[in-house]
Amino acid sequence: MAGTDLPVSPLALPLPALPAIAGLRLGTIEAGIRYKGRADLTMLEFAPGTTVAGVFTQNKCPGAPVEWCRAVLPGGTARALVVNAGNANVFTGRAGREATRATAEAAAALVGCRAEEVFLASTGVIGETLPHAKLTAALPALHAGLAPDRWPEAARGIMTTDTFPKAAVRTARIGETAVTIAGIAKGSGMIAPDMATMLSFVATDAAIPAPALQALLAAGTARSFNCVTVDSDTSTSDTLLLFATGQARHPAVPAEGGEILADVARALDAVLMDLALMVARDGEGAQKLIEITVTGAVSDASAHRIAMAIANSPLVKTAIAGEDANWGRIVMAVGKAGEPADRDRLSVAVGGTWMAREGGVVPGYDETPVVAHMKGREVEITVDIGLGEGRARVWTCDLTHGYIDINGSYRS
Repeated sequence: MAGTDLPVSPLALPLPALPAIAGLRLGTIEAGIRYKGRADLTMLEFAPGTTVAGVFTQNKCPGAPVEWCRAVLPGGTARALVVNAGNANVFTGRAGREATRATAEAAAALVGCRAEEVFLASTGVIGETLPHAKLTAALPALHAGLAPDRWPEAARGIMTTDTFPKAAVRTARIGETAVTIAGIAKGSGMIAPDMATMLSFVATDAAIPAPALQALLAAGTARSFNCVTVDSDTSTSDTLLLFATGQARHPAVPAEGGEILADVARALDAVLMDLALMVARDGEGAQKLIEITVTGAVSDASAHRIAMAIANSPLVKTAIAGEDANWGRIVMAVGKAGEPADRDRLSVAVGGTWMAREGGVVPGYDETPVVAHMKGREVEITVDIGLGEGRARVWTCDLTHGYIDINGSYRS
């Protein structure tokens, strides 16, 4: 089921204008890997000297492309990225590994680099052998058509059950020099990142050493993609890669990064947050975006785990879908998180209206404003644990019949 077959999410955001990044060319082509009549193969080519950082799924059954990227990432440089949609190349054994090697070698021959400087990502059906002969046959024409302005096509080319393309852009300064950060993402279902995202690729024209780039990406991911869940299922293919082409002329950045990258960190965090929230907005069958804030936990980590327990609760998510102000389900989710909590100190609010405080319903509580809030497209839940200073914020979406419809026919 291709993303273009589905009605666009009511929470969709328009694709922003994405500027060319110096040192980057990109494009798409129809390779016929699974879909018919749409681009399903995407390639990015980077200038020599481009550095790379990455974070990947913590699923213990990762795809062959994830294993390939993990193996080559320590080299710290990248010249190309090849992404296919429709087939995840997961649980494919030796055939999967051969597909990654063949793809990397074919792309490297076109670019003029080592295979270990080619990064790979795949998304789609699990357990089916990737027809990499189709992929490698399409690469020469794809490479010949690469151009700096083809971000929109790339954002669409990596989609599967997504209903809209996802992209974000920011500018930052290193010294007196302006640099640009732009990225795309795909993701709609099997979303519970524990490392990175579904698939996301970000590029900047800044010159940043790989260790500093990795630190920026890891920190930004913790605050964005790892705070989003759609269905509690961590994909086998989650890959987030950040490329720095080094074409901007600015003061030298030390390997450890530091204060010189403060504005870059701000801009990168904003790009990652934009992309992560678009994934939540495009959750399969989603009608509502849900923001969950937990305060008063014993630590930030504990607050995060409680917030994710609420976000992943089918009972909470279906209550939101049905616009049912059932705060008891939120209390249940707090209690099942396995984190310190005291029923008699717990407080719950929806849309800014406190429904329960210190273990019981607020005297004189009027459900009317809560019901009105839940009829909107964006719902806010706040929980105060009452035990400490820990806090966290995560995002999810509601759970509707649409999720079943999409996933019940995914391979058809």
